[in-house]
Amino acid sequence: MTPTIRPAALITGAAKRIGAAIARCLHAAGYDLALHYRDSEAEARALAAELEGIRANSTLLLQGDLAQLDQLPGLIDATLLRFGRLDALVNNASSYYRTPVGSITRDDWDALFSANAMGPLFLTQAASQALRAQRGCVINIVDIYAERPLEQHTVYCMAKAALGMMTLSLARELGPEVRVNGVAPGNMLWSENPVKAETLGIVVDRTALRRQGQPQDIAEAVRWLIADAPYVTGQIIRIDGGRSLFI
Repeated sequence: MTPTIRPAALITGAAKRIGAAIARCLHAAGYDLALHYRDSEAEARALAAELEGIRANSTLLLQGDLAQLDQLPGLIDATLLRFGRLDALVNNASSYYRTPVGSITRDDWDALFSANAMGPLFLTQAASQALRAQRGCVINIVDIYAERPLEQHTVYCMAKAALGMMTLSLARELGPEVRVNGVAPGNMLWSENPVKAETLGIVVDRTALRRQGQPQDIAEAVRWLIADAPYVTGQIIRIDGGRSLFI
């Protein structure tokens, strides 16, 4: 296949919520997309069909478990085979649930660190050569709770903190060819994802903008970091409406 002249991005966890918003935003900006999913096949196929209806031959579906490290180079190889290049990697896939002290298990540790830290690190490592060739970039979806504790979510917070440090460290190690940045969301998607540690009332009372954010807020920040911020690297931008200003 003749390599595309359009830039290409690989988004993990792209099938729904924030991942799907990022996909739609980058697609509208002219990117061809490798859309990774683990279990959400129906949603991934529906998203791909939607985007293909806008621009044909612009998507690739990739199924995989990011905890299976031997699968990760294959995701990069498939993207390169389909599009001929890789300009951006968005490490969006995540796992999030409560782990109250006293109930934490090794399985909790493995699941949360695999999704939020280990998978992104090894996938970025697999993608590094292709990204260097395009002077591309990596965007990690971190969390404001990588910097502050969230009650009963110790393992999740630790894993996202590891992702935050990975962002800073790889910005140094992969420069100057590859930029690495992060976006740290606050509370998003109350109506679509009600399993939250904070009530909507807490979000409103303790957020400077007094409202919850939307997936598009994250997507636009990701698009800006990829396409319009050539001198930005090693930064983690909070997109939280000012939630991190409050205790």
